[in-house]
Amino acid sequence: MVPHMCISYFLGLNGRHFTLGTPGSPKRSPRVLIPKNLKGVLLISVCYLYKRHLSTEAINQSDSKLSTMVKTKELSKDVRDKIVDLHKAGIGYKTIAKQLGEKVTTVGAINRKWKKHKRTVNLPRPGAPCKISPRGVAMIMRTVRNQPRTTREDLVNDLKAAGTIVTKKTIGNTLRREGLKSYSAHKVPLLKKAHIHARLKFANEHLNDSEDNWVKVLWSDETKMELFGINSTHRVCRWRNAAYDPKNTIPTVKHGGGNIMLWGCFSAKGTGQLHRIKGTMDGAMYRQILGENLLPSARALKMGRGWVFQHDN
Repeated sequence: MVPHMCISYFLGLNGRHFTLGTPGSPKRSPRVLIPKNLKGVLLISVCYLYKRHLSTEAINQSDSKLSTMVKTKELSKDVRDKIVDLHKAGIGYKTIAKQLGEKVTTVGAINRKWKKHKRTVNLPRPGAPCKISPRGVAMIMRTVRNQPRTTREDLVNDLKAAGTIVTKKTIGNTLRREGLKSYSAHKVPLLKKAHIHARLKFANEHLNDSEDNWVKVLWSDETKMELFGINSTHRVCRWRNAAYDPKNTIPTVKHGGGNIMLWGCFSAKGTGQLHRIKGTMDGAMYRQILGENLLPSARALKMGRGWVFQHDN
């Protein structure tokens, strides 16, 4: 309606007069006398209205296009399997579509996919190509396997030296696809081979001991507590069940600065006394600690007769 009115305004302009109405209308309004100083204002107003109408039409057309481009809801796997089962039973596409309330083209596409790929679920989409070649992935895995403390920045530099430029995020995605994840390294005591063999021998000797035997054991150990926060944390790339692999742990020692040393004991019945170790502990100090704390702890825990003292070494 607005374009017709604008055309009528333009066609009807004749000097100082114009005709109201739309083109092709049987009746027109009488000619109206317009002052000269208002003719320019009228032209500007008519052009503005026509331009605004065109903009509105363009917006409506774009909205209609967007509405047709909206992705439809995907069918569930149960519905797709049912379509295939009905088609196997000899029912036609139109009958299946009418029975399930779907389009005939949808029914046909699902059956064609099943005939070609023997599956009704969506096929994996290709996506962007991998920036790291299989050879590069193998190099990353070999480096991380030999040295789990390797950082992503180190791997980025290694690939850059080999001619492949990637980001740390790409390295992280590659490691996750290979089943690796970044964990905080566990801290374990620094053991020598003699310690390992002695502990293994002890475990084998007492492997079949009963629960009553372990109740009579009074254990002791020393520990270090940091006074100014915790030690620095290191991260390693490892598999879920490889937390205590020697490559994935950080060896620790008991003595150091900025901390206090404590001696304590415990059993299946509870904890004993806690003693602070001042200075460097030697044999004489250790015997003194045992004399002042071990027997009182055993009495307090009611260990009874025949209990066994097992110290950490």
